[in-house]
Amino acid sequence: MDPQFASTGLAHVWTQGDWVTRSVAIVLLAMSLTTWVIILWKALDQRAQRAQAKGIEGFWHSADFAEGLDKLGSSEGNPFRSVALEGREATRHILHKDGHNGTPPQRQLHDSLDVSDWVERSLRKSVDDHTARAQSGLSVLASVASTAPFVGLFGTVWGIYHALLSIGAAGQVSIDRVAGPIGEALIMTALGLLVAIPAVLGYNALVRGNKGISHQLNRFAHDLHAYFVTGARVTAGAADGKVLPMKKAS
Repeated sequence: MDPQFASTGLAHVWTQGDWVTRSVAIVLLAMSLTTWVIILWKALDQRAQRAQAKGIEGFWHSADFAEGLDKLGSSEGNPFRSVALEGREATRHILHKDGHNGTPPQRQLHDSLDVSDWVERSLRKSVDDHTARAQSGLSVLASVASTAPFVGLFGTVWGIYHALLSIGAAGQVSIDRVAGPIGEALIMTALGLLVAIPAVLGYNALVRGNKGISHQLNRFAHDLHAYFVTGARVTAGAADGKVLPMKKAS
């Protein structure tokens, strides 16, 4: 499409269109802006989380848990640090539930769980919380991708309908009088596709990125579970099949 024709057509559609046509154009513009904001926001989040994941090996090569936390980083929203802290707090809670100052503890339902079950539950909760946060906004992209073409098509149908009414009222039918208004109305369909295509591509890319980060987070949580329960990290690549020890934080 010629850019000059497109700009002229859009301007003519806006100036000559009624409130329905303008409303459709505004809705498509809002969809487009929302799509790009979500794509940029989630892409930056994933980029930061991939950088944070590089601290995992440094964590396991630390002398103790506190040093490992420092290597994971202290940035807000770091899922790997959050999982580690959640596991530590769960371990402390289940191992120090005998009360203080001679006061018998108030028994709770989770006290029937052993250390392994309680730590696994806490780690899974932290991973699930991150997954929910990572998926926020993706439903908006999916909605835009599925509805934007139909919104644009509605604008086209409405524009063609009014164009045909105007031509019929004029009483003169010729190709030049039909091609102009209908061609301008078809621009709304093109706008709908221009809004939907980035939403589809962005959604697929973000879902793929979330899967990669979730895989790293789940693997890290699995190693943390072994560490908090046994005092060491399970390593499949170890020659003796044993674990890598690391001092626990008190």
